[in-house]
Amino acid sequence: MLFQLVNQIAKNEGVNESLKRKDQMEWVGAINSIRQRVTEIINNKLIYN
Repeated sequence: MLFQLVNQIAKNEGVNESLKRKDQMEWVGAINSIRQRVTEIINNKLIYN
């Protein structure tokens, strides 16, 4: 579930391999941000509901 959501959001936001090649630090920051948001989504659906 986490992996699928991270991939979907990354694709929607344009966080892809070309960004990774162009600016690795920006890519890492974007992926970390997406992972944090997805973790919150999953926690809200599974734990807090």
